[in-house]
This record gives sequence, C-alpha cells and structure tokens, in this order.
Amino acid sequence: MTTTPTDPADPSPGPPGAPAEAAAADTAGSGTTASDSTAADSTASDATASDTAAELADTMTRAIKRIRRQTGWQLEPYGITPGQARALNTLAHAPGCELPDHAMRLSDLAERLHIAPRSATTVVDALEEAGLVERRPDPADRRAVRILLTEAGRAAVERIGQVRHEVAQAYFGEVSPDEQEVLLRVLRAAEARFLAAGPPPRTAPPGGPSR
Repeated sequence: MTTTPTDPADPSPGPPGAPAEAAAADTAGSGTTASDSTAADSTASDATASDTAAELADTMTRAIKRIRRQTGWQLEPYGITPGQARALNTLAHAPGCELPDHAMRLSDLAERLHIAPRSATTVVDALEEAGLVERRPDPADRRAVRILLTEAGRAAVERIGQVRHEVAQAYFGEVSPDEQEVLLRVLRAAEARFLAAGPPPRTAPPGGPSR
C-alpha cells in the first residue's frame, strides 16, 4: 500500500483537540491571559470614568465663572459687587437677622463666607458706607459687633434675588425642568459624599518633600 505524503498547507482537520491546543499555544505565546484582558478592560473603564469626571469639573468651573461674571455685570448699575451680594444674602438669611440681639456677628459672617475676618471687615465697611448695613454692639459681648441690614439693605437683597433669577434663567432656561432637577440632585449628592469623605490629601510636587 502506498502512503500519500501530507501537505503542510492541507486544511484538512487534524487529530481531536488540535484547535484547542493551538489556541492555547497562541495565547501562551502572546503572554496574554483572560485575567489580563479583564484587568485591561477595567483599567480602560476607570480611565474613561476619570476623564468624564474631569470634563464635568471643567464644565462646572466654566459655568460658575460665566454665571458670576454675568451676575457682576447686572449688579454693577446698583453699585453692588458679587462679594457684597453674598454678604447681604448671608445676613438676610441668618435666623433673627432683624433683631439687634440676634443679628449675625462679624466673625460669624466671615466664617459663613469662608473669608478672613479682615476681609469680612472690608466688605462690611463698604456696605455700611453705602447705607446697606449698620454695626451694633453685641449686648452679650462688648468685644463683638453684630451686623444689621438697613431698609436700603433689605431692598438691595430683593434686587439681588431678581438678578440671580434672571441670570439663572438665561443660563439654564433652555434646559428642561426635569433635567434641571436631575442635575441639581446629582450635584447635591456629589457634594454630600465629598463633604462626608473629606478632601483628598494633597499630592507633593515631583521631587518635593512628601507629607
């Protein structure tokens, strides 16, 4: 009986188990395993989520800057700066703000605005000069001063509220109410989680001392 030589290019199937063995050999030769692929996919997913979070933060920063700039422009005719507007709103929403014994102390105002007491003093000086607030001695502490809104100050707070709504409507007016609710809910949840966890530790610059 004559045996026909085997052609290396012959596509005929080989012995049982050959395809699986070849695939295993290919995988082993490439140095890639199923777990490696899963890890790579997970890393890519994490990178995408990180990029999205960074883009979201950048978009929020731009939105805040534009809203603040527009608010400043619309408050300018009233002689009120955005910083003074924040101070007036904070004073107006303090419990008992209309009562001399319960009005906000200057130190408390600085804390609420997240500014230094000296900066708060500068803001209150300008508001007092404009007739929007007045200082009163604190009956419980002679070293402390309480800040009261004047009638003109309360009228200024109303104007600030109108400007705030106008600017917000101009920026978010084309966004549906449902989408606005979703955005507000997401941002509030993110802020709550961030405050609960605390700010991340600062990263030392390359080559600098680590803390």
